[in-house]
Amino acid sequence: MFTNKTILITGGSSGIGEAAALMFAQNGANIAITYKNNKKGAGNLVKKIKKLGRKAIAIQADLINENKAKNVVSEVMKNFGKIDVLVNNAGRYVNGDEWNGTSDIWLKSLQQNLILMMNISKYVMEVFQKQKSGIMVNIASRHGLDGQYDAISYSAAKAGVINITQSYAKLLSPFGRANSISPSATNAGYWLTAPKGELKELLANKPSHKLVEPETVAKKIIFLASDEAKNITGQNFSITE
Repeated sequence: MFTNKTILITGGSSGIGEAAALMFAQNGANIAITYKNNKKGAGNLVKKIKKLGRKAIAIQADLINENKAKNVVSEVMKNFGKIDVLVNNAGRYVNGDEWNGTSDIWLKSLQQNLILMMNISKYVMEVFQKQKSGIMVNIASRHGLDGQYDAISYSAAKAGVINITQSYAKLLSPFGRANSISPSATNAGYWLTAPKGELKELLANKPSHKLVEPETVAKKIIFLASDEAKNITGQNFSITE
């Protein structure tokens, strides 16, 4: 399905990014991932992908820094010569008192979830435009659709991801496409270490009483990057179970 395609996945060392990287590799793709701190996880993933007979690299970068984002794209092009699919997965929930604290938490949340995506996308879009081809899949959140009183800045940032995806879709037309995915609470990232009481309350209010598994989101990413979705662009897909 993706034989000899080059897939760039941000935040690829664990969770949704790791699951997507493995699925793409299992379908013939070569993989480039970025990671910020999880060097061990990134290294282990590269080994797994290479065992599948595919090429893989892991690049350490804080994508909030635009120059580092630019360098990531340069490194991928140096190693693979092209980028067929960009999966903007990097992002995190920034914990803090948004009602009574300073605006720092807002700034951090926007940087961690929206600005870093814009930084890497800027330079990948240049590649897509030169190639006259390219697919983008952005990971947003259910919070970006309905908002949360205890996750205001995160919700706002993810709403921004959904909105800017529509702009990317217009920029990529007619040769490419861009879509976003909005999962509800996922068995990755924040929820792996969340306070037990908070997790218990969350699960009690979900019909399935389960977190969304990273593999479920990865399957949707694969679909949106495949030829099966060639006529789908500028859309957002919710995953609740």
